[in-house]
Amino acid sequence: MTTAPESGPQPFTAPTARHRTRFFDHRIPSLYAGRYEIGNRQVLKDVDEGADREIVATPQPFDVIEPRFSIDPGGINARFPVPDAVGTYSEILPHINLDAPGLPWNRPLVPGASEEEREAQRAVPWMALLLFRENELPEDPDAVGLVKAGTVRGLLTRGLGAGEPPDLPELSMRPEEYDEHCATVLVPADLFDKVKPLPVEMGYLAHVREGGPPDATLSDGDPEPDEGQLNGVVVANRFPAAAGGRHVVHLVSLEGFDRYLTEPAPSQGVRLVSLTSWAFTTNADSGIGFGDLAQQLATTDGETPRSADGLRLRLPVSAPTNPDAEEREALDRMEGGAVALPQRLETGERTAAFHRGPLTARPARALPAPAAPRLKSPGEALIYLEKYGVFDTSYGAAFTAGRTLALSDAEFRTALLEFRSTARSAVRRLASHPQLQLGTRAVTARQLTAPLSFEAFDRMLLDGDGDRFTRAVAQAGPQLRAGLRRSATTTGARRARTAADVRSLLSQSGVASIITQAAEGEFRPVADWLDRLRRLEMLGFEHLVPNSRMLPPESIRFAYVDAGWVRAAVDGALSVGVGHALDADLNDLATTGGPLPACAVLLRSDLVPHWPQTIITAYAGPSVVEPLRSALFGTDVRLMLYPRVIDRFELAEPPRGLCFGIGNVGTIQLREISGDHIGYPIEGIEGEFPPGKGDGRFRRFLRPGDADVLNVYGTGDALVPALSQAHGVERLSSAQFALQMINAPQAQTFSYRP
Repeated sequence: MTTAPESGPQPFTAPTARHRTRFFDHRIPSLYAGRYEIGNRQVLKDVDEGADREIVATPQPFDVIEPRFSIDPGGINARFPVPDAVGTYSEILPHINLDAPGLPWNRPLVPGASEEEREAQRAVPWMALLLFRENELPEDPDAVGLVKAGTVRGLLTRGLGAGEPPDLPELSMRPEEYDEHCATVLVPADLFDKVKPLPVEMGYLAHVREGGPPDATLSDGDPEPDEGQLNGVVVANRFPAAAGGRHVVHLVSLEGFDRYLTEPAPSQGVRLVSLTSWAFTTNADSGIGFGDLAQQLATTDGETPRSADGLRLRLPVSAPTNPDAEEREALDRMEGGAVALPQRLETGERTAAFHRGPLTARPARALPAPAAPRLKSPGEALIYLEKYGVFDTSYGAAFTAGRTLALSDAEFRTALLEFRSTARSAVRRLASHPQLQLGTRAVTARQLTAPLSFEAFDRMLLDGDGDRFTRAVAQAGPQLRAGLRRSATTTGARRARTAADVRSLLSQSGVASIITQAAEGEFRPVADWLDRLRRLEMLGFEHLVPNSRMLPPESIRFAYVDAGWVRAAVDGALSVGVGHALDADLNDLATTGGPLPACAVLLRSDLVPHWPQTIITAYAGPSVVEPLRSALFGTDVRLMLYPRVIDRFELAEPPRGLCFGIGNVGTIQLREISGDHIGYPIEGIEGEFPPGKGDGRFRRFLRPGDADVLNVYGTGDALVPALSQAHGVERLSSAQFALQMINAPQAQTFSYRP
């Protein structure tokens, strides 16, 4: 099978069902949470041109109440990474999904702000998601989620410990709020200045998501959001440490800290209200992820696709510039998947021979029609290249492999011998009794296996609709009293059957089926075992890959399956215990079975042990081809056999839900932000961001230092302006930014090219 890779890896974003997933910038309330007054003023007009009279009623206060110092844990829809998760998350931005879509915007960031100030920051949420590592928080050095709990009064009066509390105007506080309980976390000044988001960045780190049910479809036009499917999402601006370790995430309130988001934090640090928190562990990132490994399988240097020849299962050989006929013959066989090995003949002479297993780099040559329908010995399977004086031992080795496997399996040997014994009895009875010969009358399996007395009784009951049985019963008494006995007649004497008659029956139409039915109980174990052999289940890895250089580390190889090799192995297995010609003929009944594999894929990579849930899909045209077999060899080799020759093969990273971050090759896959395919990946080199080479190219969008904090919209190389430029727009919205930051599972595709 000739294969070549497409450019990749690409995002794996082709679900079988369409989901209605949309992103919205924000949900601004018609009235922010806070304290308000309703004024009531009436003016009485004087009809006689006198002075108007104004009546002012007592102002009526009212409160718009929303969560402020804590949120209901039941209102958290999802968190990623999930609490206490262990995995490699150094390229993921943690996020939290809230049931209430407007929660991040239900109060202003600046309490007591004027209408103009509120309008200027209307899209800025009052909460943010902050990520901390081990030994960063003085009150939680192990990053397990420890907090300092107390009342809101204790927080505002500095009774919960060091750290500047939020600056909340007294007029913004309801009396009962002072007695509410809250959880707090102390963040040192230098750490806060490293990780704090700018107000403009906070708007990009929160959005509203609409997620439809699995069968939801997008209607024409722009349907109104489904209120029951809306969630508020807040995303962190910091990546977990590549070195690994424990991390804790806090959803914090930044209300009352607005001045410290653009100015240095106070020296004593800040004491933030933690609305919720969770911890997880990230493993050390080796720098090689799913995308890196998949790309390595498909390319030679990360960009140049491997040639089709380089993806076939064969030994890499350096050919001479001008090979002669002998060299050309050797190269031709090695290009087909054979290897050259030393051979010792039965005469003791030493020579060289070609050998391969059932997997070939190209379709196997058609074999000449055999003199016999099956192989009886490995010597019959040897191919002698008379012109060059060497052998091709491939089919001889297949016969020997099948015979060895059969000899080593006592259960199979017993089942095979029992099947032959039962089948011999059935075919001999068929040959010995003319009334059972196939013709106008159907023969059943019971007639070939039941005792002869039962068989005669059945015939007597059936002949003439039972007339024969009725006459026999009626005449039995008088005949016995008269002393008459039934004697054999010579008129219908049967001719003695020869061995040739018995063997000739097996060639008649329908006999094979009735014989296997008669020996069904014995035949089924034999057929099942041979089907396993046809699927190459019992063969060692050395039979499939005779030289380890054919499948080096971090490689994928495609191959055809030689049906002739498989048939030779089956013949070898059936050669066990053959006592005479009839046994050999009965072997033909077992030479057909389940579907044979037509092609194979061998993968040797760290993808096998480290991503065991990798989604593997093969195609023939538009149709998915299900494997006949998928098996592991050792810890890093996977074999897949398919009943049809495939023309496309895809390795896809296991889905992990919707999350945000960058791919493990250091890039973002750009997505469409307009038109009919919003959210679809932009294919080709145009969709890879940032452009250029090297896995470290994305680091320019991190803030200076080693904190791995994303520079969303700060000074220097900021991500939003760069993404906006890549899309040719003045400025992305927060929903469009969220689309670009989706970290979709990646996939690598290998395509057939003639």
